[in-house]
Amino acid sequence: MTAPLHEPTAETAPSAAEEAALAGADAKAVQGRSLGRIAWERLKRDRLALAGGIVVVLLTLIAVFAPLIAGQDPDAYHENLIDPLFGTPKGALGGISSDHFFGVEPVSGRDIFARIVYGARISLLVGFLSALVAVVLGTVLGILAGFFGGWVDSAISRVMDGLLAFPQLLFIIALVSVMPNEMLGLTGTGVRLFVMILVIGFFGWPYIGRVVRGQTLSLREREYVEAARSLGAGRFYILFKELLPNLVAPIIVYTTMMIPTNILTEAALSFLGVGVKPPTSSWGQMLSAAIDYYDSDPMYMVIPGVAIFITVLAFNLFGDGVRDALDPKGSR
Repeated sequence: MTAPLHEPTAETAPSAAEEAALAGADAKAVQGRSLGRIAWERLKRDRLALAGGIVVVLLTLIAVFAPLIAGQDPDAYHENLIDPLFGTPKGALGGISSDHFFGVEPVSGRDIFARIVYGARISLLVGFLSALVAVVLGTVLGILAGFFGGWVDSAISRVMDGLLAFPQLLFIIALVSVMPNEMLGLTGTGVRLFVMILVIGFFGWPYIGRVVRGQTLSLREREYVEAARSLGAGRFYILFKELLPNLVAPIIVYTTMMIPTNILTEAALSFLGVGVKPPTSSWGQMLSAAIDYYDSDPMYMVIPGVAIFITVLAFNLFGDGVRDALDPKGSR
C-alpha cells in the first residue's frame, strides 16, 4: 500500500506571546473610558480653560516661592528713587527699570513687583482656605439636609436662608474692627487673616450647601441607593460611600467658581482698610493707597488692578472649563 502523496499537516498552536498579544488587542478594542478620562479629554479641547488652569498653577507657584521670585524685600524703602519735591518715583512709568520691573511706590520707594508677588500669597491663601471652610460645611450640612429630609432639612434650610440674607461685608468690617491684636497665638495681620478666612468661609457655605442638598434629593432615589438599603447598608455608609462620590463633580465645579469670589472679597476688605495690616503686601491695600496718586503715577493703580483681573479671570475660565468637562450631558 502506497503512502499518500501529501500528509496532512497539523496546525501549530499559538505561542504564549501571541496569545498575550491577542488578548491585549481584544482588551484595547473593548476598553471603555473612565469618567475622569472623558472629562480630561473634554478639558484638553478647551484652550481657554487650559490657559486659565496654567495661569492658576503659575500664580500658586509664585505665591509659594515668593522670596525666590521677588528677589528683594517688599518692605525695603528706596528714598533715592523718589522725587523729594513731589513724592513720586523718578523716571518714566512709575520708575520702571531693570532693577524694578513694575516701578516703585510713591513716597516710600518700595518695589512694586516684590509687593505684587508677596500680595499673591495673601489673596490665594484667603481664597483657597475660605473656600475649603465653605466646602466642608456646605457639603456636610447639604448632604445631611437632602438625605434625612424632614425637620433636619427644614432647620438647615432656614439657617441657609438667614445667612444668605445677612450682610456679610458689613459684618466682617464690624467684626475685624473690634478684634483684639492678639488671639490664639496670632498677632496683627495673622488675626485678621484668620478672621477673614473663617467669616468668608462661614458665609459662603450656604451657596454650595444648596447645590449639594438639591443633588442629594435627586440621588437618594436612585436604584443603587435603594439596592444598598435592601442589602442592609446603614445611613452613614450610604451617605459617604454611595452619595458623596457622586457629588464630587458639582463640588469641584462650585469650588473653582467660589475661589475668585473670595479673592475679590479679600481685595475689597483690604481696600476698605479692614484687611491685612500694613506693611504686609495686599493687592487691595495697594489699590487703596494708589487713589491719591492716580493722576501723577497711574501705573501704581494699574498694576495691582491688572493682577486682580488676571487672577479672577483665570479662575473663572478654568472653572467654566471644568464645569463643561464634568457635564454628563456634554458630547463625548
